[in-house]
Amino acid sequence: MAVPQADPPAIPILSAANERFMAAAIRFGFRHAGLTGTNPSVATLIVRDDGAGPRIVGRGITARGGRPHAEAQALGEAGTLARGAVAYVTLEPCAHHGRTPPCAEALVASGVSRVVSAAADPDPRVDGKGHAILEKGGLSVTPRVMAKEAASDLSAYLTRHARNRPQITLKMAVSPDGMIGRKGHGQVFITGPIANRQTHLVRARHDAILVGMGTVREDDPGLDCRLPGLENRSPRRIVLDPDLTIEPETGLVRSARQTPLTIVARGDTDADKRQSLMAAGADFVACDVVPGTGRVALPELMEDLGATGIQNILVEGGATVGESFLEADLVDRLILVEGETMVGEGGIVSPIDVASGKQRFKLTERLRFGPDQWFEFERRI
Repeated sequence: MAVPQADPPAIPILSAANERFMAAAIRFGFRHAGLTGTNPSVATLIVRDDGAGPRIVGRGITARGGRPHAEAQALGEAGTLARGAVAYVTLEPCAHHGRTPPCAEALVASGVSRVVSAAADPDPRVDGKGHAILEKGGLSVTPRVMAKEAASDLSAYLTRHARNRPQITLKMAVSPDGMIGRKGHGQVFITGPIANRQTHLVRARHDAILVGMGTVREDDPGLDCRLPGLENRSPRRIVLDPDLTIEPETGLVRSARQTPLTIVARGDTDADKRQSLMAAGADFVACDVVPGTGRVALPELMEDLGATGIQNILVEGGATVGESFLEADLVDRLILVEGETMVGEGGIVSPIDVASGKQRFKLTERLRFGPDQWFEFERRI
């Protein structure tokens, strides 16, 4: 009877390949952004060189809902080829016991010779402990390879741990004269179809999208993702409605069984109306109101929403909601799309424009989509 032959030892992969494979892992992890619950969308690549150049023998990405983790899936695909190979992981491997053993222990048991990681994990159950397990198990560890790039894609998870709330992205379309619409005229199309499709892609990458009742009354928006093939990536819709004025005939309510709808309202609002909206598929989160303003107390609400597992929220509300988030210093990322359409007299002034955005935030990207300019900013550290 033939004796199975062990796989030959892998050839060490040169450090010059680190960024190449880590960049591929970061791109791979982007596929499940917004789909992994309270866990981040981490990616792992198992790379081996048997003499003909390095090749990927195992790939893994955090599964929808958050389990299983990327490392376990990549090791399962690689099988015995993991022995002597290099694992590229976009976030430090977990070190805590849950329903499954820590990923760091699984990497040690697999026979991987080296782990290259990108972003550090601020979770106190990990935070260096994953790397310590690897090193104790005899593995070579190369941390912080493309850490900044990985942290950008994992920023919602990192923000939730650092600030105890979801990451907030404020997005607004602004006309050349600094307006976001015209009161009483419904939706004003400031940007063109290419930029609008990009907006739907941004929606697909978020757990939730938030507006106020002013936007609901003026526009009766769908707040879903309508890109072909990504319809099932529509985020949860959140409406700030402290006085519970939303009507059952509103499009958001009528579609609540297809795409989740959360209404933020005071706990003492009309119980019968609340019941009818729940029967239509909506759910509720109670809120406090800032005295003298009638506005929702946003810092407390963000903590409550974070406790439900929401990691990032796209704010597409009007001027009042946008101004409220800016005043509360809750905006982590800002997207301003500058269109060519002039609004003119009677327009609603944007609470922030590109010039003031550059003063308050750090400009990270400037793109052009057809006639429209797309500016992305992030919080200054």
